[in-house]
Amino acid sequence: MVNNTLSSYVASTTTIQRTQPTKSANVGLLWKVALQPAWLVFAAAVFLVSVPVFIEAPLVRSLPWLSLALTAGWIWLSFKLMSHSSTYVWGDLLLGFSWSWLAGSIYWGWLRWEPLWHLPVECIGLPFALWCLSRNWGKIGNWFYLGSLFGTVLTDVYFYLVDLIPYWRQIVRVESTLEATPILQSALTQVQTPWGQAWALTLAIVLLTVGLLSLSGKQRHWYAFSGAVLSTILVDCLFLLAAVFA
Repeated sequence: MVNNTLSSYVASTTTIQRTQPTKSANVGLLWKVALQPAWLVFAAAVFLVSVPVFIEAPLVRSLPWLSLALTAGWIWLSFKLMSHSSTYVWGDLLLGFSWSWLAGSIYWGWLRWEPLWHLPVECIGLPFALWCLSRNWGKIGNWFYLGSLFGTVLTDVYFYLVDLIPYWRQIVRVESTLEATPILQSALTQVQTPWGQAWALTLAIVLLTVGLLSLSGKQRHWYAFSGAVLSTILVDCLFLLAAVFA
């Protein structure tokens, strides 16, 4: 039934075009390419990976129960969107995002003091995602979740390899920017060592390679996966900049 709905959606959608006067046909072509459904899924995936950094992180720190409750809202909205062929893709993507939101709410709300719990909690949606993919259902959202999880795993691996875990434990316990500044500066010193730079470059190359190769799939679920993987680099760079300017 779900596959039939998705087929109906694909058949009913039309190419989005930008209808305004342009001085060059190339400009119109660029807009048509950028607004293809697959690229819109890619852009949405990048946005959804960034959301926890700017919205969920401050919310869960002060109102963890509200953040956790919002998971039910995301799931309800995702199924609501999936019930219509015209919005099925966005509901599918939002369902995958719901797993990332749930994991973030649980970990950063109550377990953030222990880094060892981070990856096990982030994997909370993995059995569901693999079960759905084995039945060829919810491919966009579940591949988005797997891409987000892949980026998280590599980031955590970097923290362990460069011995940043002690700074993690310290930073989550401070209450003010003033207290966080010396911790961030010490962590930055660790990152700037030859060992830290070598591993940062290695993991960045892995993320770029996996993310860019995924785009060759030319299917929406691969674009969702790629957006989640590549945006990990963006989020990690934001944390690095925060340490630099601390």
